[in-house]
This record gives sequence, C-alpha cells and structure tokens, in this order.
Amino acid sequence: MNAGIQIIGPKIEGSEKVLTKEALAFVERLHRTFNKTRMDLLAYRAERQEKFDAGMLPDFLPETESIRRGNWQVASAPADLEKRWVEITGPAEKKMIINALNSGANVFMADFEDSLSPTWSNIIHGQRNLIDAVRRTLAFTSPEGKSYHLHENLATLLVRPRGWHLVEKHALVDNVPVSASLFDFGLYFFHNARELLSRKTGPYFYLAKTESHREMRLWNDVFNFSQDELGIPRGTIRATVLIETLPAAFEMDEILYELRDHASGLNAGRWDYLFSMIKKLRQHRDKMLPDRAQVTMRIPFLMAYTDLLVKTCHRRGAHAMGGMAAFIPSRKNPEINAAVLNKVQDDKLRETEQGFDGTWVAHPDLVSIAMEVFQKVLGAKTHQKDKLRADVQPSAAQLLNTTVPDGSITEAGFRTNIDVALQYLNSWLTGNGAAAIYNLMEDTATAEISRSQIWQWIQSGAKLNDGRPITRALYETIRAEEYVKLGGDGLDRLKEAAEILDALVKSATFTEFLTLIAYRYLD
Repeated sequence: MNAGIQIIGPKIEGSEKVLTKEALAFVERLHRTFNKTRMDLLAYRAERQEKFDAGMLPDFLPETESIRRGNWQVASAPADLEKRWVEITGPAEKKMIINALNSGANVFMADFEDSLSPTWSNIIHGQRNLIDAVRRTLAFTSPEGKSYHLHENLATLLVRPRGWHLVEKHALVDNVPVSASLFDFGLYFFHNARELLSRKTGPYFYLAKTESHREMRLWNDVFNFSQDELGIPRGTIRATVLIETLPAAFEMDEILYELRDHASGLNAGRWDYLFSMIKKLRQHRDKMLPDRAQVTMRIPFLMAYTDLLVKTCHRRGAHAMGGMAAFIPSRKNPEINAAVLNKVQDDKLRETEQGFDGTWVAHPDLVSIAMEVFQKVLGAKTHQKDKLRADVQPSAAQLLNTTVPDGSITEAGFRTNIDVALQYLNSWLTGNGAAAIYNLMEDTATAEISRSQIWQWIQSGAKLNDGRPITRALYETIRAEEYVKLGGDGLDRLKEAAEILDALVKSATFTEFLTLIAYRYLD
C-alpha cells in the first residue's frame, strides 16, 4: 500500500488553498475507510436492478417493518434550518453563489452534482469559492465591469456532493480514483466545518442519488468519522436527502432512521425521480411513460410519492422539501412570463396544500413568487410539520401507478427528447452544467429523462401516436435533422454530444448514468 493521495489534474489557479497536504490526507483517510463499502453498495444496486429487469417490482422491505412502525424522530433542526420556505439551487460558481446567497431565499444549495459540469477546474474553483463564501470574502467582477459582493443577510448555505456512483479521476489512492462523494464532502468539511461553527451555523449537506437506507448508513458513518477526526461533536453535520430514485421512495422511513442524528429532511427530487422510474422499470412495458411534457405532478405515482414524503417527514419531525421550479424569466417576453409564472404559483400552492415546508427554485427572480405563496399559507409558522397527512395510506400499487390519462408518444415529444439531450450534453461538455434551454434551467436530470425514454421506446418496440414504430432508424433520421438545426459540427462540442447520445440510446444494454460515459470527455 502506497501512502498518500496522488493528484493528476492540471494546475488550477487557487488550488493550493484547496488541495492542502492536511485536506488531502483527510480525503485519503475517508477513501481508505469507506470506499470498500461504497463499492459493495454499488454492487447491491446492480443486483437489485437484475431483479427488476427479471420482473420483480419495488416494494416496502419486510425486514425493516419495525422501523416503519416505530415512534422515533430525527434530531431537531438547527435555528438556521428551521425556516426553509424557499431554497435556491445552482452550481458552485462564483457569480451564482453570490447572487443566490443574496437572493432573499432562506437556503442556497451550492451544487457539485447535477448542475455542475465536473471539469477539474470547476471542482477546484467551486471548493475555493465556498471557502471564500463561508468567510464572506467572495467577490466577482464581470467582464463588463459589474461588481458582485455578499450582502449582510445571506441565505443559509448547503452543499451537494456528487453521488456514490461517481469518482474523481484526478485524485488517486493506490492508483484507484477516489469517490467523488468523499472528495467533494471531505474538502468542503475539512476547510469549513470549524469556521461555519464559529459563525453560528454548521456544515449542512444535500445527499443525492440515494437508492437505499444502506447507503444512508454509509453517509452516517462518514459523518461520525469526520466529526471525530476534527474534534467536532457528533450531530453537528446536518443533511437533507433527495428522494429522487424509485427504490428510495420505499425506504423513506429507513433513510431518516439511519441518518436520524444528522437528518434535517427529505426533498422531492422530482425530475431525477422520473428518470429513476423509467430506468428501474425499463423492462416493464406496462409501466412505460408517454411524452415527458404529459407527465405532470398530479399523475398517480408522483402524487403518491410526494404525499408519502410529506407524511413520512412530518411523522419523524423532519422538513419535507418540494421540487424545482426551473423556469427562467424572460425580460423580453412579458406574456410568456405571466403565463409561466402563474404555473409556478399553482405548483407551489399544490406543494403547500400537500404539506411541504418549503420548495426549490432555480432563478433569483422566482424567490419572491415562491416566498409569497408560502407566506400566505404558513403565515407566522416556520414550517407545517403539524400537518401529519393521516389521510395518506401508502401502498406499492399507488407508487407504481404510471397511468397518464390520454398519454401518448408523439413525434414532437420524441424530437424534443433528442433536441434537449443534444443541447444539454453540448453545454455540459463545454463546462456548463446548468443550461438555459427554452426558458428552463436544465441540469443532468433533463438529459437523463430524455435519453432513457428514447432507449426504452426503441427497446420496447413502442409506437408513435400516428402508428409509426420507434426504431433505431427513426432515431437516426430525427437525430440527424435535429443535429443540423442546432448547428452541426460547427457548434462547440455538439459532435461529441451526438456521439454520447448515440452510444446511450443505440446500445442494447442500458447505461445507468450518462455521466459515466460523458465524464471521459472532460478534462
């Protein structure tokens, strides 16, 4: 065994402040202690998927029934996580961090995951930016000369590391890439935990792509180990878990239980959840979904999932956080703005009626709109955990009811999937993981839904509503047309984006995450 961690990424300005000897030694200890368990859990994911592909459907676990029936609760929320009406999210980029912390939202989630293209430069600059943001020294001057700085009153900062399935290829221990989760978490925690505590806040996280309570047990072990290493009391770390995979929806109680001393809530990560529904049930033709635009939050499986999330959180004393409003307001088209903002208000009102304690937005201009909805419903209350949703009686059948009234697969929907996937992959390859596409702030989940639907429709022999079969040949024809419309070989890295999309949708086997292929194209 070779001592030390090897950094093989190019030299990045400011990296000496991030990649210190002590911080890297801490990341190495995390890797050596927990990577074997991480790999075992990824193998468990694959074993489960084999069963789903063979016909089994997800269900509540009989071996954990006592946990679901128990009367335990999670730890009470810290003062600065008590009110979470509106949370804004975005990549850990300098301008985004400043604008989001200044936005008037209660919380800002700085993202190393789906809205950040994980170039080595983006990862290192993101960590450096957060070090400065925690110490309130972060500032930015645009190429046009406009200055940005942090205000006195800021949103509470949370950080989302990359998921367990990803690695950081620029950091090796014994020639093995370090878990991206441990790399992102470890650097941020090591550099900032004590400083955050001195400022009367704490190291708070969002945890992504969880598929089982076993994975949450691993995170809890990582938290305890890390707090012990730095001499910080256990329970100081707080984490909100994104319920954005189908298996996790059947283990919400268990996930909170494993994390209970560090838990602060669950979040309805609805776009990734839709991707997971397609992915996990990809061989179940009777569960196949129509055009993505037809899959609204009021269809059965999404209503059941969000109702259950609220019920579970409030029974356990945790915050229930709603989904993303991804609209980007246009300053040039007030008519479109008015129509879409009404939809945003309706969506947030639905969440308050279901019992959610807060919600997500992607753009600072949406903060006040979402805040107004929660203000009207909650008034002087910081949350509505007293809304216990006794009316919700969850069943596996409800969570798996993919009925979409009058749902169909149209050529327009098929084209949109190809178009958006190509646009997003091109943006991601050029270093931008939060892409503005058709007035929506899209992240990796959008491309995942798009390419997984195309793959499933081809593999399942689905038909368009005009009777045409969806085949590889149809995909190739429409992909070629959309490729030209977008600019063809002359647009940035569109050629490589098309290569990636082709590899994903034309393969006989399903690739679990597009980033597993696309990451090879990044520096």
